[in-house]
Amino acid sequence: MTLFSTGEVSQKLNLSLRTLRYYDQIGLAVPSIKEESGKRYYSEEDMLLLEKIILLKSTSMSLKDIKNMINHVTIDKILSVHSKQLELHIEQLTQSLQHTTTLLNIFKLEGKLEWEQLLPLLSEDENRKNKEREKQFWNQLFTTEEQSIISENLPKMEDPLIIKWINIIKRIELCIEKGHTPSSIEAHLIVVDVDLLTKESFGDNPELIEKFWTVRKSEEASAQLNLYPIKKEVLDFLEEAIVYYEGTLRENS
Repeated sequence: MTLFSTGEVSQKLNLSLRTLRYYDQIGLAVPSIKEESGKRYYSEEDMLLLEKIILLKSTSMSLKDIKNMINHVTIDKILSVHSKQLELHIEQLTQSLQHTTTLLNIFKLEGKLEWEQLLPLLSEDENRKNKEREKQFWNQLFTTEEQSIISENLPKMEDPLIIKWINIIKRIELCIEKGHTPSSIEAHLIVVDVDLLTKESFGDNPELIEKFWTVRKSEEASAQLNLYPIKKEVLDFLEEAIVYYEGTLRENS
């Protein structure tokens, strides 16, 4: 039987280690082998299950629904839902193309475009469309209740709490700059602070935390939701630090 380590699964399927651990915790995708040392190994059947989960998540289905129907969903259903998602994306691209075509036609008719003519189109029409796209993206990824929790608790740029998060980011960047590893004491202290800030921001809602973390790992999704940009190397460092910290806790328990 071919087995894959957590790291190999993460690399092959482009899933974060944190996501794999969370799927295991909620019983959605449990690895076939768990050693006393904490190492986990996935079989080919486990890999197939994870691939199904990834495909279903691409249709904006919640993890709860995926767990309830993973063994019953048909290929026809998956393709049908995915087709609707693609149609939505095509519609959004078509609207964007129509807007650009309008600007080109104005330019052809008048020979030039003054900023006084261009800015109203960009600021009113395009901003409205961007807001609609952003709202649609939020609705695809999070339920109404989850959006409410995020809206109430996620710090805004003017919120003092955001300063704490930015300081965390700067501390991670400094660790990377100085060559500190995710297993260093500096990283350990960062993980503790991140855990406290996460609970302050999201409360006791592990599924929402995991969903938001998954979005944060995607530069495209973060941009779509207009979230504060964070470098990939910063997120990777934090994730590795969390994995090491949790492993240390298991060893000492």
